[in-house]
Amino acid sequence: MAKRVSLLVATRKGAFILKSDPARRSWKISAPIMLGHIAHHLVQDPRDPKLILFSARTGHLGPTIYRSLDKGRSWKEASSPPAFPKAVAEGAKKHVLDHSFWLTPGHASEPGVWYAGSSPQGLFRSEDGGNTWQPVSGLNDHPEYSQWMGAQENGTPDGPKLHSVIVDPRDRNHLYVAMSSGGVHESLDRGVTWRPLVKGMAVVEGFPVEQLYVHDPHCVRLCPSNPDRLYQQNHCGIYRLDRPGEEWTRIGNHMPKKIGDVGFPMVVHPRDDKVCWVFPMDGGTVWPRTAIDGKPAAYATRDAGKTWQRQDQGMPKKDAWWTVKRQAMCGDARDPVGLYAGTTSGEIWSSRNEGRSWQCIARHLPEIYALETAEL
Repeated sequence: MAKRVSLLVATRKGAFILKSDPARRSWKISAPIMLGHIAHHLVQDPRDPKLILFSARTGHLGPTIYRSLDKGRSWKEASSPPAFPKAVAEGAKKHVLDHSFWLTPGHASEPGVWYAGSSPQGLFRSEDGGNTWQPVSGLNDHPEYSQWMGAQENGTPDGPKLHSVIVDPRDRNHLYVAMSSGGVHESLDRGVTWRPLVKGMAVVEGFPVEQLYVHDPHCVRLCPSNPDRLYQQNHCGIYRLDRPGEEWTRIGNHMPKKIGDVGFPMVVHPRDDKVCWVFPMDGGTVWPRTAIDGKPAAYATRDAGKTWQRQDQGMPKKDAWWTVKRQAMCGDARDPVGLYAGTTSGEIWSSRNEGRSWQCIARHLPEIYALETAEL
């Protein structure tokens, strides 16, 4: 019997859980969870499915992590959520955590280990299922940290972020992170040392490509079926990286010229490393950040970026001035793969056939920040 798919939904005003029937045709939505809190990310632990972590910002009370040990029925705040250490040296730069933006479970061999990427850019690790967190000093205290962030450290529109925290499924010591801004970085020793991976990535015209602070990856994904292949949606294009190579190839150049290759989310197929999806947006001079011409569509490649196909059947044909944020598009592991896109206007669109057709399964939610699939 097919397992039911659920969606963990993070929004500007709390979290929600959607549960489907086995065929993924009908969906039921929960009551709001922590209504009014800013929900940044909810993720189920694949090693312990009863555990869900919920990154939130609680208004004037600040950022925290909530934990559920019963698949979302009840929640309790972490005893020591992520936080930058207080500056102790006179004149030292003090970083204050605004929120934890991205949550990633650790390697399958490390039950209880989690990673969190924050705003401003920082990396944190928990070894007790998200109850207590420690800074990853190798990154947060790196001597070139300020050079990665540069003068733009607090300049991105909704705050700088460390995101796309990836653990190589073959090696718990092999990590990737991306920073907006600050580039893509790799560690081979579980976060003790880091090096940038930005060769081949374009930057905004007029800025120095050799400076990491102008590199702005929006989302990086590793292919589960081939961990040596990564895809990236960048501020300046769509890219693919095949390891052990170190230079990104701009596969977005094959997108239709009228559409371009600007966007935020990236989804990869769970079993086919040649297949991925993006959701382009208007990246014009003033960056409207809406669907191009008010006509939203996903684009899919089935040949690793050589060609792209528009997928908009069932979506609005006009006057839909929304977009999809970097964490707000995901896929399940069913066959065919289900795709899910949450919009800035509070809708969730679902495809049961890998993007060939879409239906709206939720409306009138707050602005959607993140979607993740779960089994509840």
